[in-house]
Amino acid sequence: MSQQDFEALRPAIEALDPDTVKEPNLPVHVAVQEAEDLYHWCQPDQEVLVKAGLDWQLVEDLPARAGACRYAQAIWRRDSQVTRDAQKEWKERSKEAFDLRDVLIHHFYHAFRKNPDLINKVRDIDEGGSNSDMIQDLKDLYHLGIANKELLDAISFDWSELDKARDWSDELADVLARANGEKYASSESKIMRDRAYTYLKQAMDEIRTHGQYVFWRNPERKRGYVSGYWK
Repeated sequence: MSQQDFEALRPAIEALDPDTVKEPNLPVHVAVQEAEDLYHWCQPDQEVLVKAGLDWQLVEDLPARAGACRYAQAIWRRDSQVTRDAQKEWKERSKEAFDLRDVLIHHFYHAFRKNPDLINKVRDIDEGGSNSDMIQDLKDLYHLGIANKELLDAISFDWSELDKARDWSDELADVLARANGEKYASSESKIMRDRAYTYLKQAMDEIRTHGQYVFWRNPERKRGYVSGYWK
C-alpha cells in the first residue's frame, strides 16, 4: 500500500518548492508513526478543528502521506545499502587489482624491452592511476599480452595472471559502477525521501497548529497535538 500511496502522491511531492524541503530531524519511522497516531487522535475533534480553520482534507490525507514517506524511506535505505556493500567490496578487492596491474606492467616492460612500439604501448597503459584507469589497464594489458604470446612465453610468463586481469576488469567495472554510480541514485532517492517527509510534515504541522490553538486550555486533548518524540 505504501508504494501505491507514493505513486499517487508523487506529483504533489515532486511539486514542492525545493526551498521548503527539509531533512528529517527525527527518525522517519517515528514521524510516520506519529502521523498515524495524529490521524486517529484528531477524529473526535473534527468539528472544532474545521471551525478553527483547518482544511480537513489534510487529515484525510495523513495515512497516504505517511505511507508515501515510509516507502520513500525504504527506497533510500535500499539504495544506500547497495552503495555501502559495493564500496566495501571495492575496498577489499581494489588493492590486489592495482598490484596485479603493476605486476603485469613489470613483466611486459621486460618481455617487450627490445620492441620500442610495444614499450610505448606499455608506457601509455602505465600512465594514470585512478580507479577507472586501473580497470581499463587490466583489459588493455590482457589484449596486449594475448597479441604477443611468444615474447611473454620467452620469459616464462604465468598466463593465469593475464586470465585474472581479463576477469577482474569486468568484475571490478561492475563493482565500481555500483560504488560510484549508485551514489547518484542514492542521492536521488534521498532527495525524494526528504520531499516525502516534508510533504508529510507540512500536513502534520498544520493539524497540530490548529489542535494546539483549539485546546490551549485543555492539556488532555492538547497533548495529542504535540510530538511525543520532542516532548
